[in-house]
Amino acid sequence: MDAVMYNFHTWIAYEKEEILIKDLEKMLLQSGFTIINKVEHFFEGQGYTGLWLLAESHFAIHTFPENNKVYIEISSCVKQYYDTFLEIFNKFSFYG
Repeated sequence: MDAVMYNFHTWIAYEKEEILIKDLEKMLLQSGFTIINKVEHFFEGQGYTGLWLLAESHFAIHTFPENNKVYIEISSCVKQYYDTFLEIFNKFSFYG
């Protein structure tokens, strides 16, 4: 078995962190990923950073509310789940 990692990162627009967080987590689960744990921090005033530890690697979100933007990154060692996530992600409309 070869050691291979698949990685995707991008910026998206968003309106509400709570909705975005739920939507992205739902995409992870629909893709087949196993969520082992989630660590998140809501900054005082505004902003959010979240990290999902996946059995297959990790997923991260960093919001920048002052710019109405969010940075996401996913890394996976399972191509099937990674490809499925990107397929679902690319069909989703990100509010702006």
